Amino acid sequence: MNAETIRVDEMPSPVGRLLLLADAQGLREIRFETERHPRPVSPHWLRSSAALAFAREQLEEYFAGTRTGFDLPLHPQGTAFQLTVWEELARIPYAETISYGELARRIGQPQAMRAVGAANGRNPLPIVVPCHRVIGANGNLTGFGGGLPAKRFLLEWERRMAHGDLFGADDGRRAAR
Repeated sequence: MNAETIRVDEMPSPVGRLLLLADAQGLREIRFETERHPRPVSPHWLRSSAALAFAREQLEEYFAGTRTGFDLPLHPQGTAFQLTVWEELARIPYAETISYGELARRIGQPQAMRAVGAANGRNPLPIVVPCHRVIGANGNLTGFGGGLPAKRFLLEWERRMAHGDLFGADDGRRAAR
């Protein structure tokens, strides 16, 4: 497989079907079934479950609550600025959130909140590069390529897994333990 050959596969997840894309260098994209800005699927991509088994396995572990970080070869396509933002996103610890302003400060460009927000919104590897962990300065959830319900789910899922609360605090089972 050369660097320009794109392998593609789909997988079910609690946030809908995910489309996984990889090349010879690593995972390039994760797309949501219902993206805010859908992009076309190329007829030249090759369907290959085997080529994406490495990513599917780790995503399945994440959704099973047994994985809190990813160890995958990644090959996102973006500008130097976007890559810098995405690298910083990957450093946000599991089950933690930061604001766009904090993300801008962490890359050494505190005045670039809007540009950081735009780069965050173009992250081609959601979940693995956890752009869902970036929220508004006031604590509100802001845009997410997979939609706000998916972002809410991911944040709540991580919070529950990190605190050993498999059933959620509001369903009445917590008191029974």
